[in-house]
Amino acid sequence: MKIELQAYGKVNLGLDVLRRRPDGYHEVKMIMQTVKLHDTLTFETVDEDVIVLSTNADELPVNEDNLVYKACRMLKQEYQITRGIRVFLQKELPVAAGMAGGSADAAAALIGMNKIFDLQIPKHKLMEYGVKLGADVPYCIMKGTALSEGIGEKLTALAPMPDCYILLAKPPIAVSTKMVYENLHANELEKHPDIDGMVMALEEQSLQGITERMENVLETVTEVRYPVIAEIKACMKECGAMNSLMSGSGPTVFGIFTEKEKAEKAADAIRSRKLAKQVFVTQPYNV
Repeated sequence: MKIELQAYGKVNLGLDVLRRRPDGYHEVKMIMQTVKLHDTLTFETVDEDVIVLSTNADELPVNEDNLVYKACRMLKQEYQITRGIRVFLQKELPVAAGMAGGSADAAAALIGMNKIFDLQIPKHKLMEYGVKLGADVPYCIMKGTALSEGIGEKLTALAPMPDCYILLAKPPIAVSTKMVYENLHANELEKHPDIDGMVMALEEQSLQGITERMENVLETVTEVRYPVIAEIKACMKECGAMNSLMSGSGPTVFGIFTEKEKAEKAADAIRSRKLAKQVFVTQPYNV
């Protein structure tokens, strides 16, 4: 048996860190939005009791260090599945980009295992398995527009994002999420994004109301260290973006456009200025 699934990336329309807890975790309040840019995973059952993972992305591991492998192994063990699985991961989402690409792949692996072996695991239970793999995995199972709270595990579905075009640009730098959070003085932040106002703007289907509230407190760390992030944001706005922002802990920057032509012109400008090679025009993916 063979099935194919898409693993969709995400951006953070707003990202606030409320405080650092005594246990070292950070309490967040953020709005996540799935985008149509995706990886594709192909699953095929085999008779031998194995997990075989392969990918077009040379930089990714294909053993137990990969979240897809871990997801498959988790459900194989949990449900005592003796047949094997072969997975091919066609990577399109940028790697280590603040777009939850690895988490999206893990989410697709859980969904794929559930389908191909007819395990009949309900969605809420799949999300519980997901949280064991990573904080973003339950959201990637849920998809759409959501408010994420706590340490990222409390999810509330929101009104869908209005139609628009989303330009994504990942500069050729690696940003450590651990480094960003360690250098964020969460308890001393003077300004916080208006997340509640953005929730209302989504309910009103006001793209203007959403874009004018776009803010990510993690930029206070990354923009200082990596000026290219601010350069990409400025370029997108110059080219007609309603607003632009870094997604997650970076380094991917996204801009919101009302017209596809403007988004594509901005993409060309980013490439010609050599600010980023990985540049994509996509749209919100709403469930």
